[in-house]
Amino acid sequence: MLTSTDFSGLINERFFRNFLPIPAHNELRLGVVTKDFELLDITNSQPVKLSIFRGKQPVILDFTRIFTEKQYCPLCYPHILAMNENYELFSSKGVEVLMITSTDKQQSEKVVTDLGLKMPLLSDPSCWVFREYQVGQALGAPLPAQFVLDKQGKLVYKHLFSFLSPNASVEQLLAAI
Repeated sequence: MLTSTDFSGLINERFFRNFLPIPAHNELRLGVVTKDFELLDITNSQPVKLSIFRGKQPVILDFTRIFTEKQYCPLCYPHILAMNENYELFSSKGVEVLMITSTDKQQSEKVVTDLGLKMPLLSDPSCWVFREYQVGQALGAPLPAQFVLDKQGKLVYKHLFSFLSPNASVEQLLAAI
């Protein structure tokens, strides 16, 4: 699914940094507290630190692949829409969904507006959180992945990209909570 034929903004520093394929080689173990990070939440215009959720509520870290504000990964676009459509369902179960993208602030603001995102969209244009979580990369952007953290911040589920299963389904993520 091609969401736009406008490829402006695609070729940038991030594209070259993430061009060569690196498969996901995540070494995070289930039952272990994951690394803390702080990123700008574009949806709510404020910084978000992962550790603020520890002891309070489970969190889904949803690393997604958006190339530019006009170009979405065809395997991720339906997932982004499904997660946004079900954000209230996750919230009603006491779970926070943090969608993480490698688009910059300006591109991310356009994504939030165009898709009417309700969930926090965290911008990581340097891709350092993507690298910390070892999700892999190919053709100009990090690969998608999903991690479910329990109330204490311990990893209870992880889904790494494969062509057979690019993203965990809403049902898989709900079952992991």
